Amino acid sequence: MTEVLQIEKQAGVGHIIIDSPPVNALGYAVRKGLDDGMDALLADDTVKAIIIRCDGRTFFAGADISEFGKPVRKPDLHGVLAKIEFSAKPVIAALHGTALGGGMELALHCHYRVAADTAAMGLPEVHLGLLPGAAGTQRLPRIVGARKALDMMALGAPVRADEALSLGLVDEVIATDDLVASAQRFAETVIAKAAPLPDIRTRQDKVEADRADPEIFSAFRARHARRFKGFKAPENIIKAVEAAISLPYAQGVEREAELFVELLESKESEAQRHVFFAERATSKIPGLDKSVQPMPVATTGVLGAGTMGRGITLALSAAGYPVTIVDSNAEALDRTMGIIRKTCEGAVAKGRMSPEKAEAQIARITPATDAKAFADCDLVIEAVFEDMDLKTSIFSTLDTIVKPGALLASNTSFLDLDKIAAATKRPQDVIGLHFFSPANIMPLLEIVRGDKTSDAALVTALGLAKRLRKTPVVSGVCDGFIANRAMAPRMAEADRLILEGISPADIDRVCLNYGFPMGPFQMIDLVGLDVIGRNANEKTVRSELVRMGRLGQKQKGGYYDYPAASAPTPSPEAAAVIAEIAAEAGLSQADLDDDGLLMRLLSPVVNEGARILEEGMALRASDIDIALIKGYNWPIYKGGPMLWADQVGLGRIIDTLNAMAADRGPAFTPSPLLVRLQAEGGRLSEQ
Repeated sequence: MTEVLQIEKQAGVGHIIIDSPPVNALGYAVRKGLDDGMDALLADDTVKAIIIRCDGRTFFAGADISEFGKPVRKPDLHGVLAKIEFSAKPVIAALHGTALGGGMELALHCHYRVAADTAAMGLPEVHLGLLPGAAGTQRLPRIVGARKALDMMALGAPVRADEALSLGLVDEVIATDDLVASAQRFAETVIAKAAPLPDIRTRQDKVEADRADPEIFSAFRARHARRFKGFKAPENIIKAVEAAISLPYAQGVEREAELFVELLESKESEAQRHVFFAERATSKIPGLDKSVQPMPVATTGVLGAGTMGRGITLALSAAGYPVTIVDSNAEALDRTMGIIRKTCEGAVAKGRMSPEKAEAQIARITPATDAKAFADCDLVIEAVFEDMDLKTSIFSTLDTIVKPGALLASNTSFLDLDKIAAATKRPQDVIGLHFFSPANIMPLLEIVRGDKTSDAALVTALGLAKRLRKTPVVSGVCDGFIANRAMAPRMAEADRLILEGISPADIDRVCLNYGFPMGPFQMIDLVGLDVIGRNANEKTVRSELVRMGRLGQKQKGGYYDYPAASAPTPSPEAAAVIAEIAAEAGLSQADLDDDGLLMRLLSPVVNEGARILEEGMALRASDIDIALIKGYNWPIYKGGPMLWADQVGLGRIIDTLNAMAADRGPAFTPSPLLVRLQAEGGRLSEQ
């Protein structure tokens, strides 16, 4: 008996019961409990079979993430699993909740597995840039075959109990409320049969069938090539499963270990693990009293029926909120409601939503042309054009209409929230909720905390993000907040580089090769040059293209031409405009290879991120990484700009910035934070 271990015995069956909230992670105390429990029951001659099960809401849900990067204390997981695997007494895993990662591998080392009918199981290490490193890649294919094993490990796709039974992954599925008693009966049956213990290591039926089909792996690679691009773990998992099919078990385990270490030491896995921890940290707000209660939010409102208002309405209604959407333009309102219906019907057609759910979501939305319809809303989100006078006027009006105690939010992407809040008599109840377009799809929600925003308002916004299934990042009040502010220098540098003779296509290609889903000029053409360059007051390449009616894809031409039924092509018209503006600017022409071009594009992003940190606009460096991953699709396997800077070396970033500053002035001077960290050998991503 320990603080996490209990042992019970009944009718010749010993129960090892682990209770280590919240998810029975396989940390030192749990491993020690399992090891001690096995020793005690193996030494007890009255015990003929052993059941391993967990109290609480789940079976072992994987490794203890707090141990990542630290020396492992004995007993390690491999030692515990060996004791289970080589037990002369049958060992049965009784699964409930989720059996994930190391927890699933533990179950695979048991002789038998029974599962609650609500259980789920999987090996999702790929999401951390790793592979199952406790023989999971060798044992799973021997039970379910290579195809399903690849789905579960390279794609990280879990299975429910009923599917696990059909695959042979579990031996019996049991009603959740009868798991313990049924596992006991199962163990008694095993004792009575006295049959030889199953040994997954020696199973050959699935292996032989897969060995006869050599196209399994090449077909899987081809089918998921786009999804796997840039990630290292899926390929290593495929190689490990190939080893399970082609090599004896012991050699396959050795190969798995080699491939695991290769991943553990890779930049890609470092990035994915950084993102894993960073995403979980964004809602942890230093100094926020845990006793603060959120403001009640039962009904919501959205002001503005444009693209953002429509997306926010879809997000709120999908989360179960009743939504009143208001726009004084009845025609725009009707058009938006039509698009909302079409969006929901499209989800039904793709099998993502039932017809009943779609109709229920639409029914939760009430259109209105008068802001007085917001009177009883608990939360109102303004989503109108970015104009300070317009927004302050709106908030002044909302202040008189919306009931006291309601939360008033602005979706502004760069305007001063404090000025907007000052237009009301309740600045403590005003907050920024900056959604990214399309708001119903993009996973980032920037929460902008004004000088007078209350802790209750902040807690409410964090709860809203969770219900909307979005990742919150808290920002202070500054121009562009975190994501837009940090990424603006990349666009500015791209605009500069085309005047230095680098083509838009080359800039986009370098960004694509880095891992962005599209380059800056592809993005502008997609969004629309008139949208991106709406407030341009000087003669620029973009303003000239807009003047010519080259607005991007919607007008068949922007930086690229879009001939019918063929891929975009570089535009001679755009090239002529670039040449004209470049001649007027008189800039020297750049001579850069792809690496130099990438450093020019991304070093200013790192510098701006460091300044955001210095000013206290972001709580931590990892918040900046998450904001750009979730808001701008910065590739996960690069970890965001702050981790990427550490990986390429702060010295290289600083050298690039110094060269830019020498050529173009102090705006590019490296931030003091970068300089200090470089001198001290510190890491930007850990600030």
